[in-house]
Amino acid sequence: MAAYILPFEKPLLDLQNKIDELRAFSQGQGIAAPQDVARLEKELAETRRNLYATLTPWQKVMVARHPRRPYTRDYIAALFSGFSELHGDRLLADDQSIVGGLGWLGEQQIMVIGTQKGRDTKSNLACNFGCPFPEGYRKALRLMRLAAKFNIPIVTFIDTPGAFPGIEGEQRHVAEAIAVNLREMFRLPVPILAIVIGEGGSGGALGIGIANRILILEYAYYSVISPEGCAAILWKNRAHADTAAAALKLTAPDLVELGIADELIPEPPGGAHTDPAAATALVRDALVKNLAQLKKLPPRQLLDQRYDKFRVLGIYKEGPVPPLTPPPVPLESD
Repeated sequence: MAAYILPFEKPLLDLQNKIDELRAFSQGQGIAAPQDVARLEKELAETRRNLYATLTPWQKVMVARHPRRPYTRDYIAALFSGFSELHGDRLLADDQSIVGGLGWLGEQQIMVIGTQKGRDTKSNLACNFGCPFPEGYRKALRLMRLAAKFNIPIVTFIDTPGAFPGIEGEQRHVAEAIAVNLREMFRLPVPILAIVIGEGGSGGALGIGIANRILILEYAYYSVISPEGCAAILWKNRAHADTAAAALKLTAPDLVELGIADELIPEPPGGAHTDPAAATALVRDALVKNLAQLKKLPPRQLLDQRYDKFRVLGIYKEGPVPPLTPPPVPLESD
């Protein structure tokens, strides 16, 4: 896949182009320029660290949607040995936007379930751009019940803009499928660990997100609505998505502070897509640590802890209502 540059990453692209040009010139002239290249590479790394340390909420949403970011299948291949994928909901079809099966994390067998996006047009069409159909949620529930039957911990990877919003989803009762998952996940007497690895969009994410622990990668987001959707509703203009992203408190630090997420998993400088191996190692460490803690809890305590966790969400403090009118969008010049 060709390099994909986010709008705010132009300074990084300029430095990388200089490095590439210097290397090409040195090779063409038969001379070595290791000191100059090393200096520019050090400057590039420092610029990347500084840039990503000051991202706005909207810029973090852009990173969460980066097309080269590791997806569920990437984490499964890197983290779980002996993975055996299980297909179908036993009612209608096998939804490829939700992947699930059994694998081993060290010596512990795990039921792994996650939403999956595509890398190109063909694979995106196959998995519906990561937006599950009702049969995807029913497949996930079938696998979770199987895990509960054999006392196997469940790990879910969340990366979806939301459930499929089209007529097919309504015809096959997507709201009912998500609602049943919410109810049944509260009843499963095994440890459940959810990790938001990219986008965590609304009920589409929550349909596999009822867990004892919710972890979130540093540049992922988790929100009741997309910034564009929020802006379209409040201000009738999707151009205010950056303002909406800030108001929604959807970034990892905000979610941990609000008690919605339990732990922030740091990412390599520049995001998980710049160093998937390092990102995978960080996810592995968080998985092993949290699963070890959850496995010590008896089934009754797992159920009570999961229920209590979600009962306290939504506590708020009354205060002055902030203005809902964002600054005007500047007109584009002719």
